[in-house]
Amino acid sequence: MQQDKHPEYQPVVFRDRAAGYAFLTRSTATSDQTITWDDGETYPVVDVEISSESHPFYTGKARTVDSEGRVARFERRYGSGEGQDAGGTG
Repeated sequence: MQQDKHPEYQPVVFRDRAAGYAFLTRSTATSDQTITWDDGETYPVVDVEISSESHPFYTGKARTVDSEGRVARFERRYGSGEGQDAGGTG
């Protein structure tokens, strides 16, 4: 690795404000704000809008797509296909 070309890799706390959750990891992210962690050390803290604690995919609260409604809307627009010749000759 070449010297002076890469950002410093250091411990950083990422805080999800929506979920009230924070976790300590290593990152190149920097911040002027700091937080005192459970181990008594002070680390830079980066506030994020969403993390695995609040993202609908990870929490299981994802919206499901109303596929039946889409099918019904398609059938209303283009017909249900009943009574039409499937081969297209008729």
